Amino acid sequence: MATTRPTPTQRGFEPTRRPGRSAPWFALTASCVAALGSMGLNVSQATSLDYFGEPSYSDPSAYTEQPADPTQMLLDLKSDAPANRGALELPDDKFGTKRGETAENVLQPGTLTSYNYPTNGYPSPMYGALPYTQKMVLFEEFGLEKLDPSQPAPTLPFPAPKLGPAPMQDPQHVERSSPSAEDLQAFLKQPGIAPYPTEHANTADRNPWQPQVEQYFQRYLTGAPAEGRPPGEGWAHQRWNEFYPQAFFKTAQAGARPNGGMRDSRQMHGYAVGEFGPGGLYHNTAGLAQTEGTTKGIQVRIHPNMPVQDHKSVWTFDGTLPPKLLMVRYGQPMLMRHYNALPIDPVANHGFGLHTISTHEHNGHNPAESDGYANAFFFPGQFYDYRWPVQLAGYDTINTTASDPRAAFPCAPGETLWVNDMNPGLKTCQNGTIRIRGDWRETMSTHWFHDHMLDFTAQNVYKGNAVMMNYYSALDRGNEAMNDGVNLRLPSGSALPWGNRDYDVNLVIADKAWDKNGQLWFNPFNTDGFIGDRLLVNWQYAPYLDVRARRYRFRILNGSVSRFLALALVKEVKGLTGEMPGPKGTLVSYSRVPFHMVANDGNIMEHAVPFDGTLDLNRDGNLLDHKGQLPTQGIAERYDIVVDFAANGIKPGDKLYFVNVKEHETGIGTKQNIPLADILSEKYKAVQITRNGQPAWDKGDPVVGPFMELRVQAYSGTDLSMNPVDYEPAKPAKLAGKKMIPLWLDRSNPADMAKLQTARRREFEFGRSFGTDDAPWTVAADGGLGYNMDPRRITAAPQLANGPTDAGYSGAGTAEIWKLKTGGGWSHPVHVHFEEGILLRRGGVEPPEWEKWARKDVYRIGTEADSTSSVEFAIHFREFAGTYMEHCHNTQHEDNSMLLRWDIEHAGQFLVMPTPMPTWEGVQYVRSVGQPTFRTGFAFGPSNH
Repeated sequence: MATTRPTPTQRGFEPTRRPGRSAPWFALTASCVAALGSMGLNVSQATSLDYFGEPSYSDPSAYTEQPADPTQMLLDLKSDAPANRGALELPDDKFGTKRGETAENVLQPGTLTSYNYPTNGYPSPMYGALPYTQKMVLFEEFGLEKLDPSQPAPTLPFPAPKLGPAPMQDPQHVERSSPSAEDLQAFLKQPGIAPYPTEHANTADRNPWQPQVEQYFQRYLTGAPAEGRPPGEGWAHQRWNEFYPQAFFKTAQAGARPNGGMRDSRQMHGYAVGEFGPGGLYHNTAGLAQTEGTTKGIQVRIHPNMPVQDHKSVWTFDGTLPPKLLMVRYGQPMLMRHYNALPIDPVANHGFGLHTISTHEHNGHNPAESDGYANAFFFPGQFYDYRWPVQLAGYDTINTTASDPRAAFPCAPGETLWVNDMNPGLKTCQNGTIRIRGDWRETMSTHWFHDHMLDFTAQNVYKGNAVMMNYYSALDRGNEAMNDGVNLRLPSGSALPWGNRDYDVNLVIADKAWDKNGQLWFNPFNTDGFIGDRLLVNWQYAPYLDVRARRYRFRILNGSVSRFLALALVKEVKGLTGEMPGPKGTLVSYSRVPFHMVANDGNIMEHAVPFDGTLDLNRDGNLLDHKGQLPTQGIAERYDIVVDFAANGIKPGDKLYFVNVKEHETGIGTKQNIPLADILSEKYKAVQITRNGQPAWDKGDPVVGPFMELRVQAYSGTDLSMNPVDYEPAKPAKLAGKKMIPLWLDRSNPADMAKLQTARRREFEFGRSFGTDDAPWTVAADGGLGYNMDPRRITAAPQLANGPTDAGYSGAGTAEIWKLKTGGGWSHPVHVHFEEGILLRRGGVEPPEWEKWARKDVYRIGTEADSTSSVEFAIHFREFAGTYMEHCHNTQHEDNSMLLRWDIEHAGQFLVMPTPMPTWEGVQYVRSVGQPTFRTGFAFGPSNH
């Protein structure tokens, strides 16, 4: 996609210095001025390409004073109305409650069971569905368009809800319905975007659903902006001109509907090349006669034997399956216009979920206004423009000359990209890349984005508000044939210049449950957590996937609400010669299949960690406990593994299985890992029984066991992908191999560790101190009180060391040390937004191999296997300011107050950022207050314990 930057006039923006502020940070050199001028940019005031600082006093988002003694303000928050009150508005000037949104749940508190699987519910009926009888669907690419102001505006408006037949619409009540599938498809399919994206929130255009909203509330709306982004400079797109979006896509959060094939033409492979081309393994998307080279006709259902999901039960991106995938490249800023097509009535939700949403790109290096803050939600009929710069962290401080070939934009011949290097301007693709600024050691690969609505994240994500996102770079091109000394050549394919997915497979694994009618079911009443009784892959029950006899990369996301996983890979062996016997009388046995972990939490590791029994990965004296078996995988953790289907005795015709060995009893945390041999022999196997006249599970956790089949097919090509053995860490009698992406911190280097002695340390304890029945979970910071979540309270506020810089600048940014702790037998996968950390200690000692060589954004603390009660990590803050979050990613814990706000402040900032309070009639702001230690932290340097 060739890219150019439109002029500011075309964008409707003239960069000028605004009154009431100090000069912006970004000062351009003379050469930069000349280059930008040649592009048509107005640079008569060179220092004003982008303002980067506090809003003016007259701005609606103006900062306010932090009281000298915040005690009273902190106390007052406890009696204030809920911050998300605007999302719960009902007719007749009434407001609902979190509990009120569950009114249509098929199991109310008085009818819940005491069963563990699913949590307080009944076993999910299977409708005769058998395992491994449906082909696994692969993720469907959103596809990007060039953002071009000269392109004609699309003519179809965002369609309003209307009456229609179930299950896609409501036949009686417009406020409980949605746009028709045909109208929504026609709207999303048309090229272009209108209204055109702007730096500041679009408060001029009206919500196109305003008439239907007014009819529901029986009152006029005095304001109903089209965009839900908060107004003013404080929530404007930071560094808009410098990171002007060069590509975009639009999507709608919508109730379940059939896939109309709208995105077929937007797949990079076009169903024409590689394994997606005719004759390839994945040309037929669903294994049906009508899905040759198309996703048209794929229904939202868990198995072909099961009912189609109702539009109030499942809410996905586009309203369709397969799950969606966004593919982006480092250096190319992009924009997602996210429309909300959910019902106007907040109770039209099948008993769980809320119709207001906020989208978090986990864990992008993004400015706060596009991070998906929990209280920056938007309403049905509105859109929100998320602008993601897609730049390497360290952009302002490391490799600012864009001279390092390892920091680069992967490209096709003829493509161009604007780069702010020593000679800013459009650069042309050379030898498959264009060099960009930033620290190549911060390269990321496997992300996802999902809802982050305050108090309703678990329910909304569970309903389908989650997709995956692949980052491509000079190091991870998605083209294994490109051997330039930089590209790691991870398994992918080679038909396209970048982004091949022939042998690179995204998997979202999550436990679910459904009611007696086959509709998705969730228990919102249990604040300890929720676990389902069936494990789905890419929204499918027990699918099979054909694979070639060669190396594959699997990008594995735990997309559950509360369930931790521990996955093993085994090969079925005919006869009894395998390592472990199968069920009695079957004449089948199994052998573990070795593999390598190459990325953790989306970050390619320094070394490829072997899970083959040759290295004691967690120093417990047992080399074999992780042979063919991954460590605990908490909610939201991503593990990328490379499996060779042409090694270890695997041959065409063989069948392999992914197996979950992690047992739960409740959503609070895990119980134990079940021995793989007991699972495969069915010595451990949950069974359904009848108890008091109702079905129930007995003899174990039904989600423990095999859940996906891999069928090996012959391969006639040449596997050009890297051999992960070449990148292994040091092992007994073997020196360390090559490095993939080295960490920016070497724990064994005294100089690196000495720099941390002056780093500010913050400590966070996750537990139940001072919790309530309705909001039991709390976080205590720096030895202080445990607080429930309130988006108006600031718990931490690191400050930037510098603002935007010119090419040639060198610096270190702001580094801090964060320590997370817990107790009480609970398990918490804690996620810190915006930046990745390097673990210094886990439980006071060196972390295991799979974390030792990784950068992380989810940190497991608790009593489950592979975890400890504390972790300590080093983390940077750079490039962007604003309001972010930290929380337990057991999202039932998060939604019941185990969530906190932290801000990144501008250098020297004294005032505090206000809190957005969205309503149907627009976003207002209220004052925020920092906890006593929000700027000082707890101490300096590592805790050493």
